[in-house]
Amino acid sequence: MESAAARPLLPNDSLGKVPTSRYVVFFSIAIIGLIADLVTKQVLFAWLGLPQQDKYFWIVKDYVGFQTAVNRGALFGMGAGYWWLFSLLSVVAAVGIVVWLFYFRAAHDRLLNVALACVMAGIFGNLYDRLGLWDATGLAAEYEHGVRDWILFRYRQYTWPNFNIADCLLVCGAGMLMLHAWLGPRSAEELPTQQPIKKSQPS
Repeated sequence: MESAAARPLLPNDSLGKVPTSRYVVFFSIAIIGLIADLVTKQVLFAWLGLPQQDKYFWIVKDYVGFQTAVNRGALFGMGAGYWWLFSLLSVVAAVGIVVWLFYFRAAHDRLLNVALACVMAGIFGNLYDRLGLWDATGLAAEYEHGVRDWILFRYRQYTWPNFNIADCLLVCGAGMLMLHAWLGPRSAEELPTQQPIKKSQPS
């Protein structure tokens, strides 16, 4: 008898083919989110320049505003200098998302499809920066392979680490994944099948 470990991982045929609309929704959200992230970074850094102390634009004075920053690490700046590792993990995650959604057909779940589209946009937004693809001509070593951040939140002496649209998309996607886990999967397997209506026989 063939062991379970030796069996190849195959898509769930009972779910049927992933509808074209799921591809459209996924790639539309991912591409629009990526463009929004890259454009806002470019605009804000062209406007405010590279990180400079006390250079802000306040929306709500002393609370919410714009300030450029470059993060060479991951969350809260941890792992600074390991851009190659974070880049590799990003590529692995992106490939895993596509395989899970469209090979294993998890894209049948609308919430999961949208959540992972947001995550994909966030992954590529920050990956673009980590690979040094933004204008890094003449930058100091402290900015090389760094992720551009520009959204600032502050309350009195407490300042939240600056972030960007890609980070927002990652957080939104993670939040939707938590909601999905709480609600439970809604796949085609779990949808109730419609029972045929029995016609009454004439008496």
